[in-house]
Amino acid sequence: MKPDAYIAAESVTSPKPRHQEQISNSETLHKFLTSHLPPKGHALHEAALHHFDKPGKQLRARMTMMAADAFGTETDVAMHWAVAVEILHNASLVHDDICDGDMLRRGRASVWAKYGRNTALALGDWLIGLSFELAAEASRLGKIAGLPALLARHMKTTTTGQAMEFEQSAYPDWKRYLQISAGKTAPLFIAPVEGIALLAGRTDLLGPLTGFFTAAGTCYQIANDIQNVLGTDGAANPNSDLARRAPNAVIVQFIDTLNQQETDAFTRWLNSGSDDHMAVWQQKMLSSAAPLNTAEQLLSILSDADSSAAALPADCLAVVGPIQTQVQHVCRQMAARCETAAVS
Repeated sequence: MKPDAYIAAESVTSPKPRHQEQISNSETLHKFLTSHLPPKGHALHEAALHHFDKPGKQLRARMTMMAADAFGTETDVAMHWAVAVEILHNASLVHDDICDGDMLRRGRASVWAKYGRNTALALGDWLIGLSFELAAEASRLGKIAGLPALLARHMKTTTTGQAMEFEQSAYPDWKRYLQISAGKTAPLFIAPVEGIALLAGRTDLLGPLTGFFTAAGTCYQIANDIQNVLGTDGAANPNSDLARRAPNAVIVQFIDTLNQQETDAFTRWLNSGSDDHMAVWQQKMLSSAAPLNTAEQLLSILSDADSSAAALPADCLAVVGPIQTQVQHVCRQMAARCETAAVS
C-alpha cells in the first residue's frame, strides 16, 4: 500500500505562496521534522534517522502549507500541524511494512527489515505519540481545541480500514474493497487540509474537501493495485498482493470475470495460502478483462473526484488543483498501461 509512489515530487506546488521563503521546498519541512526525532543516545535514534533519511515526497505536509497559504494561517501553526500529520503517516508506513512483510521502503531497507520487528513497532508507536504532541501544540498556537481530536478520528478510520483488510474470511467484493481502500488511504489525505480549514474557521469546506480527497485517495490506491499486478510498483516480488491474498482492485475484478467453476477453483487456491500455481493465476488475470475493467472503474472514480473539486469555492483551487492534476495524470497513465497489457 504505497500510493504516494505515483506522486511526482514537483506535483504539489503553489504558484506564489505568501510564505514563499519558508515553505517553497521540502527541506524546511524535513528539517523541522527531524529536529523532533529521538536524540542521539535514544534507543530509537538510529531507526528514526534511517527511516527519515529518505523522507519521501512529504505530500501531506506540503498540502498543509499550501492550504495555510490559501487561507491565511500563520506559518508556525501550520508547520506544527503539517508535521503532525506527516509523522502520523510515517508511523503507519513503519507499521504497514511489518504487516505486509515489505523489506524495502523508498528504495532502501524498511525499518523492520534493518532493525527488527520490535524496534519497528516501538518506533511507529513513538511517532504516533509525537504526532499528537505536535497537534496539541498546533492547537495551542492556533487557539483552537480540536486538532488532536481530528487527528485521532482520522487515525481510527485509517486503522479500521487496515483491520478490515485483515478480518476478511472471504476475498472482498467491489463494494467492500472500496470501503477498505477509502478507509486506509483517504483519512490522512483529508486531515492536512481539514485541520487548516478548522484553524481558519472555514467549516463550510469540510464536506466538499472530504468528498474530493476520499475519491482522490481511492484513485491512488487503485493505481497502486494496478501497478502491483502488472509488476511495475518496485516491490521485490511482482504481484505481492496476490501472494499475500491482500485486497487488490484487479483481483476483485478478475473474480467477477470467472464462471462459477473457475471462481470455486480460484477461491480454493486463495484459501489454501499456497504459492503453487500462482504464476498460472497471475497470467490468467493479466490475460483476462480484469485490468481493463479496473481501469474503467478507476476513471469513474476520477470523475467523482473531478465533480467534488468543481463544487469547491475558488479559494480552494490552489490547494486541490495540483492534487487533481496529478490524480488525473496517474489515472490516465494506469488506464493506458492496462490497455497496453491487454494488447500484449
